[in-house]
Amino acid sequence: MPGMRYIDFQPEHAAAFKDLNVAWISKLFAVEVKDLEVLDAPVVKVIDKGGHIIMAMDGDEPVGCCALILLPDGGFEVGKMAVADSHQGRGLGNGLMRACIDKARGLGAPRLYLETNSSLAPALAVYRRHGFVEITEPARTTSPYARADVWMELVF
Repeated sequence: MPGMRYIDFQPEHAAAFKDLNVAWISKLFAVEVKDLEVLDAPVVKVIDKGGHIIMAMDGDEPVGCCALILLPDGGFEVGKMAVADSHQGRGLGNGLMRACIDKARGLGAPRLYLETNSSLAPALAVYRRHGFVEITEPARTTSPYARADVWMELVF
């Protein structure tokens, strides 16, 4: 999308990071305890633990975001990916995913992992377009999200 910038999260983006995610989650699912842990403290729960958050900016307005949450093996979980309703259908999800992949590869990560829901066809299409494949369910008890029913991975 012309004019779109993908930048590293700054503390002043915290409210937008939360608002963007609560908007889409609450429209389709219930906002869960695990969501709020990350959304209420993105610096502590993501950045300070070796992760990253990428913000999509339309001018000075945050219109999308995606977190890379560090995993024990040095890979990252892709989480909290959101695009403002006003910017849906403009390729922003692809841009965010490309920025996440580039960031992870640049950091030498062995893989990206994500949990999603089978009803999210546009998101699944983005993930598949970028090379993610479904993996065997890692055991429902390991996911903190009730809505997760699809697990995907991109190995570098």
